[in-house]
Amino acid sequence: MHSIIQSTIVKNVEQIKYNEINQRVKELRKGLNMTQVSFSQVIALSSGYLAGIETEKRRVNNRLIKLICSSFKVNEQWLRNGEGAMFAGDDNEQYIKLVGLFKELNGHYRNYIFKEIDLLLKMQEEMIAREMTAGETSAGSVG
Repeated sequence: MHSIIQSTIVKNVEQIKYNEINQRVKELRKGLNMTQVSFSQVIALSSGYLAGIETEKRRVNNRLIKLICSSFKVNEQWLRNGEGAMFAGDDNEQYIKLVGLFKELNGHYRNYIFKEIDLLLKMQEEMIAREMTAGETSAGSVG
C-alpha cells in the first residue's frame, strides 16, 4: 500500500513538472510574439502538436527541449526548471531583434527566409566538409 501511494506521488510530481515545462513553452512562444504556426514551423512540429503541449495534453520530451533551446537560444535550465534567464548567450539582443523583425513579415516572406536559411545551412555544411577533406589530404601528404 505504501509503495502504491509513493508511486502515485512520484507520478503527480512528474506531471506537475511537465505541466510547468509546457507552460514555459507557451510563455516562450508568446514572449517571442509568435503564433503557434510560426513557432512550430521553426522546430518542424505540427501546430496541433504544439497546441497539445500548450494545453498540457502532450508532454515535452528531451529531444524537443533540446530542439527548442537550440532553435530559439533558450536557456535549458529555464525551460526545464524555471531557473535563470529565458534566453542563453551573449547575442540575446540580436536574436530578439531578429525574431521581432521576422514576425513583422507576412507568411510568403517568412517562407522565403526559411528557404534561404536552409540553403545557407547546406552551403555551410558543404564548406565544412571541403575544409575537413582538405585537412585530411594535407595531413595525409605530410610525412
